[in-house]
Amino acid sequence: MRSFLFVPGDSHRKLAKALDSGADALILDLEDSVAATAKAEARAVTAGFLSEAVKELNRPRLYVRVNALDTGLTDDDLDAVLVHSPDGIFAPKTANGADVMLIDAKITTAEALGGVEDGATRIIAIATETGGSLFGMGSYARSSERLEGLTWGAEDLSADVGALTNRDGNGNYTDLYRLARALCLAAAAGAEVMAVDTVYTDFRNDAGLRAECEEAVRDGFVAKMAIHPAQVAVINEVFTPSINAIRDAEAVMQALAEAGHAGVASLDGQMIDRPHQRRAERLLARARAAGKSVRA
Repeated sequence: MRSFLFVPGDSHRKLAKALDSGADALILDLEDSVAATAKAEARAVTAGFLSEAVKELNRPRLYVRVNALDTGLTDDDLDAVLVHSPDGIFAPKTANGADVMLIDAKITTAEALGGVEDGATRIIAIATETGGSLFGMGSYARSSERLEGLTWGAEDLSADVGALTNRDGNGNYTDLYRLARALCLAAAAGAEVMAVDTVYTDFRNDAGLRAECEEAVRDGFVAKMAIHPAQVAVINEVFTPSINAIRDAEAVMQALAEAGHAGVASLDGQMIDRPHQRRAERLLARARAAGKSVRA
């Protein structure tokens, strides 16, 4: 998966259109994009959409962002949607791995009550939306077998700490948000799950989006969230390994294979070893997932 598109869970029209957006996954949102007075309606609309969309062939993966644990709405959200077998749950404002454990337990109960296969529903945690959550980033490893990915949030984090903005005059994230981003990458690696980059809110700025996607790929993120369908094409393009990158990775694998079990090899005048192999393997796996032709 390269692109996750947020879709308001109370909009029949936007949900239907999102299926043709080209996004690898949709995040059907019951949280921030839904007014407090429309939560019950959003659950019903999202549940109805899921009941039909899960049957479609070649559909994007379908996730639901539920309301945070401290709202008292999480159980109702899960009861409404899990019976229709979404692929996963986006868990907002998690403080640590213990929150993921609690959500896991709630999902397990809802799956049992809804007749859904035990363990079928995955979890992606939005892990940096409060100041305190940054201190819990090391606790996600081994928190749940359901945990599939970690992502980070800059907008809620800035609101929580009382910042006027999360970017400087040049459009770059300031220190706190760069720290949150780095901790998300490290925590995802520690938990052996995918790292998903946060949204780029200036949805009319394609150049800015592309630059941020390229930085994310450079640093190790494998996907990015989108807030508008127009962002999906750029995200998919940048997060799909290029032909040159695939060839470079294949060359690494070939050089190490030809070196036998030595553990090191020479390629274009440089020594390569296990870390180079791991990077090449991960890139080639992403290329295969995107439908690119890769030599075995």
